[in-house]
Amino acid sequence: MNSTTQGTKAQGMGALLHAGGTTFRDWAPHADAVFVKAEFNSWDDNACPMAPEGNGIWAVDVADTCVGAKYKFRLVCGDAVFDRIDPYAKEVTNSVGCAVVVDPARFDWGSSNFKAPSNNELVIYEMHIGSFNAVAYGPGTLESAVQRFAHLKSLGVNAIEVMPVAKFAGDYSWGYNPAHMFAVESAYGGPEAFKTFVREAHAQGFAVILDVVYNHFGPSDLDLWRFDGWSENDGGGIYFYNDHRANTPWGNTPWGNTRPDYGRGEVRQFIRDNALMWLDEYRVDGLRMDMTLYIRSIGGQGNDDLPDGWSLLQWVNSGVREHFPQGHPDQRRLAQPRRHDRRPPYRRRGFSRPVGRQLRAPGTGSGDHARRRPAVDGRRARRRVEPLQRRRFPPRGLQRIT
Repeated sequence: MNSTTQGTKAQGMGALLHAGGTTFRDWAPHADAVFVKAEFNSWDDNACPMAPEGNGIWAVDVADTCVGAKYKFRLVCGDAVFDRIDPYAKEVTNSVGCAVVVDPARFDWGSSNFKAPSNNELVIYEMHIGSFNAVAYGPGTLESAVQRFAHLKSLGVNAIEVMPVAKFAGDYSWGYNPAHMFAVESAYGGPEAFKTFVREAHAQGFAVILDVVYNHFGPSDLDLWRFDGWSENDGGGIYFYNDHRANTPWGNTPWGNTRPDYGRGEVRQFIRDNALMWLDEYRVDGLRMDMTLYIRSIGGQGNDDLPDGWSLLQWVNSGVREHFPQGHPDQRRLAQPRRHDRRPPYRRRGFSRPVGRQLRAPGTGSGDHARRRPAVDGRRARRRVEPLQRRRFPPRGLQRIT
């Protein structure tokens, strides 16, 4: 293994492959020294030192290409030493394991020229990968979900909203507790499996919309917490607010004080890079941003706005428009929910009143499609639906962010 701290050859953060090897780059402004410890250097703590590039950024270039290699960053911070998973890791062995070097360009996307349905034609099915088609020995996987695409087709669905797939603690979760933002959940199959899911969905005529969570991180198995040892007011350190703005509206629930610091440039870049990665490297057709009310405000009370959160959402959207200009398949961004939306739940979920009544009428179970068909969306339906699965786009409880 040959490494140099000078003249790194790839830009960006994390593990970046290039023709001559791999560039490793990390942000740790309070570290005194940073190293890459990995399989390719026999996990030697000091074999691969990173050099400061300014503004808390550290980098090193490793001459050998090392796709699939496991690694960690070792941070020396005064008397303390931390072994951390790369915040930009695109694959991890598990939520408390190691990062894995990934080649984003290696996947074969085939020759599909899929174009997502227009907004007024979308029929969206919200899918939890772990339970949609569970297997006997564990949670459902992306591969097992593909096996039931024919079922979705029979319902008239043409878009799948996938609940969060970013790596979380353990193997079972709704996904709203992301521990490693750039890595696909290993229990679901990892990054290759998600790309295969999207490719096969497109081949069968489904758009893919991905749930993403930026109103909080973690809280479990969260290497971002006090990443380089620094914090204030018993806060979370460089990736989080360290004052009252860190408090999420869930109080003493497990989310705790884990709101990201939307005013810090490196954290804003981290979130924006994440959003663009799903659209670019995974070719999803849109993002559904969870609970943007708590990105735009502290507690959603109307008098506690977070201007940095507002501007972050606008910057993410401008990045989407910049990277996917007119002529590229429509990249959709949704936000949930509107502030102080007092409409009944079925209205917030996107159903017209006739559909709401039909869903609650006797004899309208999941197998009785015919009685609901005239009511769907206030007009005669051309497709069968299951309760609470058909949505307008965007649902009335969601708002498009511009």
